[in-house]
Amino acid sequence: MDLELTGKVAVVTGGSKGIGYAAAHRLAAEGAQVVIAARRESDLAEAVAAIGEETGRTPEAMTVDVTQISDLDRLTTRLKERFGHIDILVNNAGTGTYKPFLEVTDDELEYGMAINFFAQFRLSQRVVPMMIEHGGGSIVNVAGRTAYQTALPPGSTCTGPAKAAELRFTADLADELRPHKIRVNCVVPGVVVTEERFEKWERESAGNSYDPDAALERRKRIVREDGPWGDAWQVADTILYLASERASYVNGASLLVDGANKKSYTRLLRERD
Repeated sequence: MDLELTGKVAVVTGGSKGIGYAAAHRLAAEGAQVVIAARRESDLAEAVAAIGEETGRTPEAMTVDVTQISDLDRLTTRLKERFGHIDILVNNAGTGTYKPFLEVTDDELEYGMAINFFAQFRLSQRVVPMMIEHGGGSIVNVAGRTAYQTALPPGSTCTGPAKAAELRFTADLADELRPHKIRVNCVVPGVVVTEERFEKWERESAGNSYDPDAALERRKRIVREDGPWGDAWQVADTILYLASERASYVNGASLLVDGANKKSYTRLLRERD
C-alpha cells in the first residue's frame, strides 16, 4: 500500500534507537525526508548510516535533548531554515522510572515529566505554526501502557502520570487543531523488546543486587516463555499509518499496541526471583 509519504518532511525525536529508529526507518523507506533528533551524536551517526544504506534515503540528524528548551528552539530554527515547513512530527522521545513511590527523587519526578509530557507539548507548540502555514500536518505522540495500568512492582507512580498526560494532551490538541487540518494521535506501546529499556527496568528492580549476566539470562527466559512481547517495528507500522493520510478519519485517538498481553515485565522480574 502506498502511504503517499514521498517528499513529506518528518521529524522523529528519540530517533536513533528503538521505536524511534524503526519509525524513522519506515518513514524513509516510504520516501519521506526524515530528520532524526536524539541526544547522543554517536548513536545518531550509526542510525543515519544504517537507514541510508538500507532505504536509499539518508536522514538528516540533529543532536537534541528534548528536555532543554534551547535545544527545541534550535531544532525549530533549523527546520524552518532547511525545509520551511513540517508535515509529520513523531514525538517519540521518552523514558520511564520504575521504583517504589517512596524512593522516587524530586529530580526523577521532574525529569519524568520533562522528557515525556513537557517535551511533547513544547515541541508541538513550536512546530504547529509551520504546519498551519503549510495547510496541515500530522502529529503522532508515543506514550506507554503505564498510562493505563500499573507496573507494580517496583512501581510506576512517576512514569504513569506523565504518560497519562500525553493521552489527554493528544485528545485536547486534536480538538483544537482540527480546523487547521492537523491531526493528532497517540500510540501506546505495551512491552517492547529493546535491550536498553529492559536493562533499565532490571537495574531499577534489582537495586544494589543487580547482576547483568543473571539479568540477561532471566530476560531471555521471560521473553521466550511469557510473551507475546512486541518489537519496535510493529509499533512503527502503527505510527506510520497514523502519520499518513490513510488515517485521515483518525484524530484524537490513543491506540493501544500491546498484542493483548496485559502482563507487566517488571512484575515478571520480581515473580521469577
